Amino acid sequence: MDAVFSALCKHGYADLTMQSIADEFPKSKSLLHYHYDSKEDLIVAFMEQLLEGFLDEFDEDSDVDPLDQLVRMAESVVVGKGDGPDDVHMALLGLRAQAPYDEAIREQLVHNDQHIRERIADIVRAGIEQGQFREDVDPDQFAVLFRSAIEGAQSHDVILGEESPTQTALESIKQLLLERLLVDGETVEGSVA
Repeated sequence: MDAVFSALCKHGYADLTMQSIADEFPKSKSLLHYHYDSKEDLIVAFMEQLLEGFLDEFDEDSDVDPLDQLVRMAESVVVGKGDGPDDVHMALLGLRAQAPYDEAIREQLVHNDQHIRERIADIVRAGIEQGQFREDVDPDQFAVLFRSAIEGAQSHDVILGEESPTQTALESIKQLLLERLLVDGETVEGSVA
């Protein structure tokens, strides 16, 4: 999967081939073909691994405060690990662009999206149960909006680069979405109220 990621970052989806993946793989190309019938199979497996890693990072049974989990998720998705668009975000945008043309990629993206929204909704439910979030919030509806907001901000960051209003988008997500979850008008740490 590291080889798929490296090749995606170097070549983008359009120029990605089994050979370009094999060039990043420390073992033989024949081993890739033994386990995966096509580039598409490798990409789907890569997307499954990304989902597992993401969900593990935001475990709903965690001792971490539900609000802190959602803030971390927003920051991770919108800004990534650095100041500009990171390689994972660029690779994901390239894969998303293929979804209208590739049924297997679209199906995996739908699968991933459903699981991520379920995790978000579970975190919101935990926040409601703990009395941190308002009881009148619909966790599933919030999950759809939150997921769309953070993914849209991420896409803008990758597409627009330095011209993207990434920090404004992140602060707006914190202030306009996350703070509205909270009981008694509390604020999200680090956001401009």
